[in-house]
Amino acid sequence: MPDRPDWRIDAGAEGTLETLAVMPNSAAARPLAGHEIRVAVRAAGMNFRDVLVALAMVPGQEVIGSEACGVVTEVGAEVAGVTVGDRVTGLFKGSLGPITVTDHRHVVPVPDGWTDVQAATMPVAFLTAYYGLRNLARVQPGQKVLVHAATGGVGLAALQLARLWGAEVFATASPPKQHVLRSLGLADDHIANSRTLDFEKQFLIASGGTGVDVVLNSLAGEFVDASLRLVAPGGHFLEMGKTDIRAAEAVRRDHPEVRYQAYNLDQEGPDCVRGMLAELAELFRGGDLAPLPTTCWDMRSAPDAFRHLSRARHIGKIALTVPRPLDPNGTVLITGGTGTLGTLIAHHLVTHHNIRHLLLLSRQGPHTPAARQLHTELTHHGATTTILACDTTDPTQLAHALTTINPHHPLTTVIHTAATLHDTTLQNLTPHHLHTTLKTKTHTAWNLHTQTRHHPITHFLLFSSIAGTLGNPGQANYAAANTFLDALAHHRHTHGHPATSLAWGLWQHTSTLTATLDTTDHQRLHRLGITPLPTDHALTLLDTTLTTTHPTLITAQLDRASLRRSAAADVLPRMLSALLPPAARRAGTPAPAAAEIRDRLAGLSEEEQHTAVLDLVRTHVATVLGHESPVQVDTERGFLDMGFSSLTAVELRNRLNAAVRLRLPTTVVFDHATPRALAGHLRELLRPADRTGVSPVVDDLAELEHELESIPAADRATLSARLRLFLRRLDQLEQDSADSDKVAGLRDDASDDEVFKFIDDELGIS
Repeated sequence: MPDRPDWRIDAGAEGTLETLAVMPNSAAARPLAGHEIRVAVRAAGMNFRDVLVALAMVPGQEVIGSEACGVVTEVGAEVAGVTVGDRVTGLFKGSLGPITVTDHRHVVPVPDGWTDVQAATMPVAFLTAYYGLRNLARVQPGQKVLVHAATGGVGLAALQLARLWGAEVFATASPPKQHVLRSLGLADDHIANSRTLDFEKQFLIASGGTGVDVVLNSLAGEFVDASLRLVAPGGHFLEMGKTDIRAAEAVRRDHPEVRYQAYNLDQEGPDCVRGMLAELAELFRGGDLAPLPTTCWDMRSAPDAFRHLSRARHIGKIALTVPRPLDPNGTVLITGGTGTLGTLIAHHLVTHHNIRHLLLLSRQGPHTPAARQLHTELTHHGATTTILACDTTDPTQLAHALTTINPHHPLTTVIHTAATLHDTTLQNLTPHHLHTTLKTKTHTAWNLHTQTRHHPITHFLLFSSIAGTLGNPGQANYAAANTFLDALAHHRHTHGHPATSLAWGLWQHTSTLTATLDTTDHQRLHRLGITPLPTDHALTLLDTTLTTTHPTLITAQLDRASLRRSAAADVLPRMLSALLPPAARRAGTPAPAAAEIRDRLAGLSEEEQHTAVLDLVRTHVATVLGHESPVQVDTERGFLDMGFSSLTAVELRNRLNAAVRLRLPTTVVFDHATPRALAGHLRELLRPADRTGVSPVVDDLAELEHELESIPAADRATLSARLRLFLRRLDQLEQDSADSDKVAGLRDDASDDEVFKFIDDELGIS
C-alpha cells in the first residue's frame, strides 16, 4: 500500500478478483462541497454488491465500497451537527481506502462502546432491511415474513427488525449455517434450505396454508418463482438482489395479487437516509438491536476478503480494517516496562519512531533499580514517561493504570513483554508451576484485551516465544502460556482488533528470563538451529512486524548449518525441517530401527555388544554436553555430577529414542545414573535373545509406535480401524488356540458320554 493517504481499492479493467487494484483517490484532497464531510476511515464494511461490481456484473457501477466508520477530519461550510474529531458511521462511495467523502446526512455518531468494525458493518445491512420492511412493506405485528439467505448481513438485520416489530419470521440458509438461526430462537419448521426449492412446500405447511405476507429476496431463478407463489394475496415481494430483477409488469401479469418491487438505497435522498439512521441509532442505544457478527481482514489482504465473500461462507458481515502507523501523539503502554526488553523497546520507540508518550508498567515500577535512569534517558530524548508499579494480572490495578493516561494522548499501542519462568519436566509439573508461568502471560494479555477495547488501539503486540511453537523440554507450562498469546492474536484479528503475537527466539542481550541459561543450555538451543538475536537485529525485526497483516510471526535467528546437523541426527523438530531443501533433509542416514540394531548386535560377543552400546551412549552424552569428543565422557561418572539437568536429561532421552527407535521413559537417565549403567540397560532392551517367530511383528509394532506422531491426521482413523480389526483377529486366534488345546486334552479313549459332555459344556447348552 502507498505511504500516502490518497488511494483506494477498486475494480480492475478485466473484471476479476485478481485484478483488484490500488487507484488514486481524488476525495483525499479535493475541495468539499458545502454539505460534505471528509473522513479518515478506520474500517470499511463489504457487501455482495462489491463483489458483483468487481466482476463487472453491475452495469454503470465502477466504485467499490459503500459503508465505513471513521473520524471526521474536515466539514463543508453548510454542515450542521457534525464536527471535526467526531467518530461517525454511515454510507460512503469508494470507502476502501484511508480517506473518503460523503454527505453529512449519510452518517450518525458511532454508538458508545462500539468498535470500528461493528460500526462499519452496520449501515448497509440495517438500512436495506429497514427501508424494505418498514418503508416499503409496512410490516405489522402478526404478519409472516420470509427472509432468504438469513445468515448474511441484510438477512440477520432483517430478522432482528421483523421480530422487533412483532412479525413471524421464516428463514432460509444453507445447512452449515442453519445452527445460527436455531440459536436465535427460530423453530425448525421455520428454517429451510436456501439451496433447494423445498422451502415452498415446507413454509406453506408451517403457515397453515396461507403463505407469507412479505418476502425479502436475494435469490435468483426458480427460487424467485417459488417465492412468488408463496406470497399471500396482497403481500409484498421485495427484491434486493442484483442478479435476477424481474419486470414489474411481467410479475403483475403472472401474480396479480403480489406487489413486486426491486429496490436499493440509492433511490432515496440524503434526508430519508438521515431519518432511518437516526431511528436505527436510537434502537441500538436502547438495546433493541445488536451489531452483526463480523469476520475481518486487513485492507492489504483485500483480495482474500473478496474471495471469501464471493464464496458466501461467512456469517453476518465482512470488514476491512485500514492499517495505520504508530501515532507519535498517542500513548504506548509496555508491560514489563522496566525490564530488559521493555527498556530496550522504550528507547527504540522514542529514538526511532518519535514516540512522545510512554506508560511503563511493572511490579516494582519506579522502585526498580534502573527506573530512575530510564526515566531520565527517555526524558532527555523528549518523551513524557510515566512509570507505575502495577500488577497487570489484576484487572483492578490495570484499570487504574489506564485512567492515568492523558486523554489528549490516548492509548494507541500496547506491547506486552512481561513473563515468568518456572521450568520443570512434564511428570513433575504441578498447579503451582502452571499458575506462576501462565498468570503473568495469559492473565495480563486477557486483561489488556478486555480493558483496552474502547481505546483507539492501532498496534497490540504480544511477546510470545518460539517455545510455544516448537516446544522445549521442561517448558510445557511456558509453551502453553505463549500458545495462548498466539491464539488471542488470532481471536482479535477475526474480530477486527489489531494484534500480532511475536514468537521470539533467544535475544543476545541477557534478560531476567535468560540469565539462568548456562553454556549447556545455549549449546542445546544452538543444536536446534536457534542462535541469539543481536539486539539491533531484534529491534529491526520488531519494526518489520509493525507493518504485517499476519496475527502470528516467528521472530528468531536460525542457523542453517545447525539445522542440517540436527536433521542428520534425526532430532530436528519437524516444523523446522521444512526450512531445509529436500536434499538437506535427506542428507542424514536414517537412524536404524531397533530390529536392525539387534541384528547388528547378534553378530557380536557380549563384551563387543556392551562396547557398541556404550559408544552410542557416550556419543550422545558428548553432544548434549557440548564436548568435542565422546572420549571426554567418563563412563563411571554420574549424570548429575556431569551437570545434567532435567532438561538435558530429556534431550538425551530424546536423542537415544531417535537413535534406537525405543520409547524410553523421561526418567531413564536418572534411573540409570552413569553412562555405563545406561548402556547396560539399553543392551538388555536390545539384546538379541532367543525369540519365537513373533519377534519381527513385535519389532514392527515398536517401530510403528515410535512413528505414531508423524502419521498424518487423515490416516489415523484408518490406522485405528485396522488395529482394532487386528486385535479382534488376534483375540479370535487366541480363542481358537485355547479351544484346540481343550480338544487336544481329550483322551483318545474317551467314551461317547465324555465327548458329548465336552461339546455341551463348550457350547453352553448343558
